[in-house]
Amino acid sequence: MKKIKISLAWQILIGLILGIAVGAIFYGNDSVQTYLQPVGDIFIRLIKMIVIPIVISSLIVGVAGVGDIKQLGRLGGKTILYFEIITTLAIAIGLLVANVFHPGTGVNMKALTKGDISSYMETTKSVESHGFADTFLNIVPQNLFESLTKGDMLPIIFFSVLFGLGVAAIGDRGKPVLAFFQGTADAMFYVTNQIMKLAPLGVFALIGVTVSKFGVESLIPLSKLVIVVYGAMIFFIIAILGSVAMLVKVNIFTLIKILKDELILAYSTASSETVLPRLMEKMEKFGCPKAITSFVIPTGYSFNLDGSTLYQAIAAMFIAQLYGIDLSLYQQISLLLVLMVTSKGIAGVPGVSFVVLLATLGSVGIPLEGLAFIAGVDRILDMARTAVNVVGNSLAAVVMSKWEGKYNDIKGQNYAESEVG
Repeated sequence: MKKIKISLAWQILIGLILGIAVGAIFYGNDSVQTYLQPVGDIFIRLIKMIVIPIVISSLIVGVAGVGDIKQLGRLGGKTILYFEIITTLAIAIGLLVANVFHPGTGVNMKALTKGDISSYMETTKSVESHGFADTFLNIVPQNLFESLTKGDMLPIIFFSVLFGLGVAAIGDRGKPVLAFFQGTADAMFYVTNQIMKLAPLGVFALIGVTVSKFGVESLIPLSKLVIVVYGAMIFFIIAILGSVAMLVKVNIFTLIKILKDELILAYSTASSETVLPRLMEKMEKFGCPKAITSFVIPTGYSFNLDGSTLYQAIAAMFIAQLYGIDLSLYQQISLLLVLMVTSKGIAGVPGVSFVVLLATLGSVGIPLEGLAFIAGVDRILDMARTAVNVVGNSLAAVVMSKWEGKYNDIKGQNYAESEVG
């Protein structure tokens, strides 16, 4: 009898559906959170446990293989430029969509439930003074071990690049070091694949807790906002990222099919970190060099959060419309410029989109307390923006590989055919 094999994507999808069902059946029952939350938290912790070792080892091996500081400097400059253009487009589209569809106009504030945003207020104080210069200053670690402990990705990337260049510079003496980090990377990718077997269980637990806490009825008063955000995310992927993909001769739908497992997982857990190791692995198989994937994708987690910036623009406009505040063109341009700065380099902060919004709203006269009205559905919106972030960062690795003339078309085509069929 032939054994039926269910793909990981289907397993995660089944976990998602079962989690929604359990959460809906036991809505308002605290025992769901008591028993399922630890299961979801363990899965997230397992992924976070391996992210930093993979980034460090892959970057050191990749950079040492290149060994050219001018080439890496050029890659870094191109990457930041590309990220800035794409995220600015995301903010502009968010503002345009909000102006066309007015998700906050006519919403009865009395029908909305206020969520608790006090936990984000303290963090916001340190972000409000966060300028573009601060972002680049914070790239250089004062204490590497402190950065490792906090999971600050930019200082870790900076150190790994310098270390990789150092290994390349000492020639044969660096070979044992390189072999150690190559072995570390290989071992960590094996561990990743083992942990991913628990993904359906982690998704089931996390989505079950979410639905049991908020229920479906919390979506009804804010249904227009949810529809507008999801519609804008889909448009951004197809129109903007699709156009970029077409320019570099890649089909965006092929890329999405290749990333189907990671997209379902990122969407279900609302966490980009859960798929970072697999993104690096898959983009390398898709024809991108290790040096580029191991640099571009982790850096994108701080500088290229397309879904997050798109959402922040819509959310800011939604709150303004909720309070009947008509933002002028000048104020909207100011909002765009402020979001361009505040959304960079702070991806490691918990609840980053809320923190960025709190640091931004006051600059254009939007009441900060309005953010509490969307706290209840933030998880649903977070799922969508996380999926967009994943697609955006994966495409960025392809774009940079093509721009540098290092993309392996034959390898990419063969992998796409084996994955998509």
